Amino acid sequence: MREPDATHDPALASWVESANDPAGDFPIQNLPFGRFREPGRGGPWRIGVAIGDSVLALTAAGLVDSDDMTRLLAAPASARAALRAALSAGLRRGSPQEASWRSALRPRAVVELGLPCEVRGYTDFYTGIHHATAVGRLFRPDTPLLPNYKWVPVGYHGRASSILPSGRAFHRPRGQVKSAAADAPAVAATERLDYELELGIIVGAGNALGEPVPLEQAESHVFGLTLLNDWSARDVQTWEYQPLGPFLAKNFATTLSPWMVTLEALAPFREPWRRPSGDPAPLPYLDSAANRATGVLAIELEVWLETERMRRQGEAAVRLSHSNYRDAYWTLAQLIAHHTVNGCNLESGDVLGTGTLSGPGPAQGGSLLELSAGGRQPIQLPDGESRAFLADGDTVILTAHCQREGFRRIGFGECRGTVLAARAAA
Repeated sequence: MREPDATHDPALASWVESANDPAGDFPIQNLPFGRFREPGRGGPWRIGVAIGDSVLALTAAGLVDSDDMTRLLAAPASARAALRAALSAGLRRGSPQEASWRSALRPRAVVELGLPCEVRGYTDFYTGIHHATAVGRLFRPDTPLLPNYKWVPVGYHGRASSILPSGRAFHRPRGQVKSAAADAPAVAATERLDYELELGIIVGAGNALGEPVPLEQAESHVFGLTLLNDWSARDVQTWEYQPLGPFLAKNFATTLSPWMVTLEALAPFREPWRRPSGDPAPLPYLDSAANRATGVLAIELEVWLETERMRRQGEAAVRLSHSNYRDAYWTLAQLIAHHTVNGCNLESGDVLGTGTLSGPGPAQGGSLLELSAGGRQPIQLPDGESRAFLADGDTVILTAHCQREGFRRIGFGECRGTVLAARAAA
């Protein structure tokens, strides 16, 4: 488990003045990694670190000798910690590196940001117990949680090829849907398009096929966290998900934010992991003293909606919900340990979705399916519009930050995606 060190000192200030804004996402205490390139030029992606309103190009600063992000992900945790220490020292106010590193800075607003790494594989878990309970109650009011939920970190394998960078729009998907009144299904554009508020866990060093990762070592295989939106076609999902689970309802698009906030940066925001009284204790491979002591990360999460009408009228996006990762039922270390207990080999750049992260309150649902009670109670927006599910032109924005007394606030940036109209039927 990472612990706070000198790089988390709240008194640290940077010579990149925008990084000293107390409300900013990217102070010197954060230093998240991602990839960028010059706009309109194409070409290879370069490794960058967000600092204030800028991006520091690591090769130009002489901090790495390659822009191969997969290679950086696979580096030992000690090497990543050393790189973070070098970044922190060089970006501090008064650093002798300021003169040479200024030429390695690019304004974040003008560069093109892509996926933070080359995504190798994608697994989506179901760790949000409040989401699982709320959704289960819509279909099974008496037994919302299935018997395995409190024993197994439930998950499924998703489609890595349709993971999109933040800011990319996508078309409303088509698929088989069947209404309760119909005798047979039909292929149609989904009418129940939804978002899911998640975090993405980015795998750093992988493990060999056949060699499970013990819980005590699980976090050494995690590079950092991103925001993740697992777009979902609920009417397609309802018809297709039995008996094998999600398929076309999920694989048309998943949006990932551009910055990986490292576990080193998140060290000050850890909390103990506890099971509610009466719940079963985890099996031994999912339990350790360290996980119980500091396995939880307190990350505040928010969902914002900007409709097409809001954009036309110059109105600000409206917040739909808020929640916190601390309310997840399983920790990220437990997800790594469970994913590999059968010998499955994780690879550098694999993405593990946490599943929808809802809170216990009525305004803390991480999806419209919850907030609108399955579509029966549409949400009323301030401009007079309403939403049970997403409309064409809607933009969903996920944000997250960590804040604790005695430490600087750090953020994740945005995970943004816009719904386009369905393509014409073939």
